[in-house]
Amino acid sequence: MKPGAGARVAVVDDEENLLETLGFALGREGYRVDAYRDGLAAWEVFEAELPDLAILDILMPRMDGLELCRRLRARSEALPILFLTSKVEEFDRVLGLELGADDYLVKPFSVRELLARVKVLFRRASLGRAPDGAAEELLRVGSLALDLARYQARWEGAPVSLTVTEFRLLRALVRHPGHVKTRAQLVAEGYPDDHYLAERTIDSHVKRLRRKLVEAAPAFDAIETVYGLGYRYRPPSA
Repeated sequence: MKPGAGARVAVVDDEENLLETLGFALGREGYRVDAYRDGLAAWEVFEAELPDLAILDILMPRMDGLELCRRLRARSEALPILFLTSKVEEFDRVLGLELGADDYLVKPFSVRELLARVKVLFRRASLGRAPDGAAEELLRVGSLALDLARYQARWEGAPVSLTVTEFRLLRALVRHPGHVKTRAQLVAEGYPDDHYLAERTIDSHVKRLRRKLVEAAPAFDAIETVYGLGYRYRPPSA
């Protein structure tokens, strides 16, 4: 069975031809597709029930993709979100990742590539849903504990809500405290099924990861930037 087969995929874009093309292609792969022409129309439905995966254009009338992503993330950290954007919107792509999008595609793109990205996102999302009774495999460094089976993070016992990508990046850093992880290494850790992403994408994810950890512990500063190389995790006691 294809990853996510039978799942509800929401496509939000104001280009009618694109909605029709993606609706047909995703439907052939076994997904149930809901199409929306603007962000507000989509949000009115999402308030009552979230889709299993959301594909969002950035520039849309009434409510843009960035605001819609912000609202979706406020409701769910686990929902896979894929942005569609144009080449001239580099700033918006970065901001979208900082708001919590898992991935993005630059227009024009091939439908085949989009389908591959959707499958990867569903495969990654399934990792965070460990079956009941799964044995805990904990990685502890100071006040931070990572449940490797359930993809859950805790700081001094309190949960920290992370996306699958954020959890993977934190896991990669925490496993070797004090060691520098290059951006290329973190791309491989965060996106093991997809190495097409620019290395600078990692900066956006790390920025959001830091912000979440600071919300849990205001004095948190353990993720250090090593300029010209990448990042390392240095707990306060190190």
